[in-house]
Amino acid sequence: MKVARSLVRHVPLFDKMADDQLDRLLAHAVSRRAPQGSQVFKQGQPARSFYLLLHGHLKVMQVTSDGQQIIVRVVHPGDLFGFAIALQRSDYPGTAVAAADSVMLAWPSDLWPSFVEHIPSLAVSAMQTVGQRLEEAHTRIREMSTEEVERRVAHTVLRLVDKAGLHEKRGIRINFPISRQDIAEMTGTTLHTVSRIFSAWEAKGLVEGGRQKLLVLDVVGLAALADSTRRETD
Repeated sequence: MKVARSLVRHVPLFDKMADDQLDRLLAHAVSRRAPQGSQVFKQGQPARSFYLLLHGHLKVMQVTSDGQQIIVRVVHPGDLFGFAIALQRSDYPGTAVAAADSVMLAWPSDLWPSFVEHIPSLAVSAMQTVGQRLEEAHTRIREMSTEEVERRVAHTVLRLVDKAGLHEKRGIRINFPISRQDIAEMTGTTLHTVSRIFSAWEAKGLVEGGRQKLLVLDVVGLAALADSTRRETD
């Protein structure tokens, strides 16, 4: 089924494209749904498609050489993902799992060179995406190298607030299911450590947890903690 231009024109990737360019891109798009918990692609699998997330959230995970699983990024609506061909890879470097019921557009990877040749704004968006991911990776590496674990966790939660926060009467809710194990995998620490930190934060009125739920009650207080110069050992 052809994807209507009006359904996606609001997506930042498309808002500066001429109608003929957008029509060319959408003519080859396939809409896909991913129920919560399902895999979109798996680490090491041939990268036959690239994607744009329209609705929902995805976790991209990697398994290290020693068998440890880490969450390397969260994909939010409007994000390009899975375009391994733009990185000159033939396989996916991670596994993408739907953190919530998600909807995305998919294109065959072998069309990527033609798209970026004829639609310059797509090439620019791809370069910006790669740049943002490199900056995020450098930030996480710096945090893991120089910051004590509580500050790392605080920075991670604040990034989730910025990208996936839904304002409610009592605070800002992360609007997809997220567990303490997820936070541990995003910050390079253990479930026990994250649980201890969240229990302390709940006692201070900074956050309110639940089963795969996170409500930030005091963003200012959490930001002050993240920006503190206090150092501890994990």
